[in-house]
Amino acid sequence: MLEVDAVDLHYGAAQALRAISLQAEPGKVTCVLGRNGVGKTSLLRALVGQHPVSGGTIRWEGADITRLKPYERARRGIAYVPQGREIFPLLTVEENLETGFAPLKRDERRIPEDVFALFPVLGDMLRRRGGDLSGGQQQQLAIGRAMVMQPRLLLLDEPTEGIQPSIIKDIERAIRKLVSGGEMAILLVEQYYDFAKSLADHYVVLARGEVVSRGAGAAMDGDNVRAHLAV
Repeated sequence: MLEVDAVDLHYGAAQALRAISLQAEPGKVTCVLGRNGVGKTSLLRALVGQHPVSGGTIRWEGADITRLKPYERARRGIAYVPQGREIFPLLTVEENLETGFAPLKRDERRIPEDVFALFPVLGDMLRRRGGDLSGGQQQQLAIGRAMVMQPRLLLLDEPTEGIQPSIIKDIERAIRKLVSGGEMAILLVEQYYDFAKSLADHYVVLARGEVVSRGAGAAMDGDNVRAHLAV
């Protein structure tokens, strides 16, 4: 389980996160919602170690990981799919997937068949360059690359951004499949309310770097949450 307790984060004198607390459980999807600029991506960067926190603790599977480096967190089974995908456009699909080998032991470095079962298009396009893929296919590639790391915690930053509806449905099915085994926890940052509502076991809403609402996904108050997503 991921346990975030009273985390603060600063960029210089500016405070981006204020006493953020949340949990993400294996077999469950926890959604973090909010407008642009409220600290959602900053939270994910703190969780993977890309930016140090200025207060609070982050625990994963019972261990304090607050001060660990990003590669140390990756080796503990934490994978991150960033906003904008950040695939390598000049590498092939296969080479992009193989970049997920980095935190694995040498004898574990293989692309799981589950990647192609979830996203068959990746198997069909292994020799194509990442930059030749559509936005939706690149998003599938980014998630597939994270899956290669064999994560137990998957952090997804707005995977529906700029994606056509048919691919959004594919990604929704993939997320459901990933948590169905009961071993992976997923923390999903999202602004698309319907997508979050369909997947959330638990939700947290951020505004100005603070948690302003939380609860069970089944009891999500549509009007209240939508008010925090509107521009």
